[in-house]
Amino acid sequence: MRQKIIAGNWKMNTDLARAGELTTKVITSINPMVSKVIFFPPYPFLHTVQEAVHAKQEFATGAQNLSNHEKGAFTGEVSAAMLASVGCQYVLIGHSERRQYFNENSDILFAKIQQALKHSLRVIFCCGEPLEIREGGDHIAYVERQIKEVILMLDPEEVTFISIAYEPIWAIGTGKTATTDEAQEIHHAIRKQLEAHFSDNIARRISILYGGSVTTSNAEGLFNQPDIDGALIGGASLHAEEFVQIISFMESVQA
Repeated sequence: MRQKIIAGNWKMNTDLARAGELTTKVITSINPMVSKVIFFPPYPFLHTVQEAVHAKQEFATGAQNLSNHEKGAFTGEVSAAMLASVGCQYVLIGHSERRQYFNENSDILFAKIQQALKHSLRVIFCCGEPLEIREGGDHIAYVERQIKEVILMLDPEEVTFISIAYEPIWAIGTGKTATTDEAQEIHHAIRKQLEAHFSDNIARRISILYGGSVTTSNAEGLFNQPDIDGALIGGASLHAEEFVQIISFMESVQA
């Protein structure tokens, strides 16, 4: 069975006190039985969040980014080895905001994945299309190209450490969301692409998450789709009660 994942990307929000409070509220409010819940706080709060969750196998911490370099004179960058040393288990790579604001291309993203895997970090690789691509009807080809240029470059053994998050850029932080059918269409296309390149067995093992304004009003419907294995959540993950409710939807769908 594929791992079900609920991931909260805090982006550049919260402070140290709020980070601890938010984490504690979530982990004391729910005891997931089938879902892996991952917190992605800003770098300065990783250690604090990790200390709160380290004894709970159903919870984990992840970084929102990492350097494509091993070490060296790269002021302001954070390496995979540094993340692993504070107990980080996951890392986001290829988020649309990194692609858009920091010009991260496929070569950079592939190098980042190699650094992550070298230091035993599991990767959530993000992909998704902007509004003009969606409206032009080229969204499946666009996303498949993003997968081809990075994920299909990996060895079969490496790709088992990867999860994929489909995030329609036009739905991030806008309040819009793909319909359940639209989301399922892309998720299914990604899984068929993985199957064609690797194998059916590998494709069935890779978790594919939806990330595009996930809330308590749409989460349950999304989680009922056969190829949607969880969610990468932005704004809702900053509110403990809402985040816990979304986790509970995944738990109930899988029960």
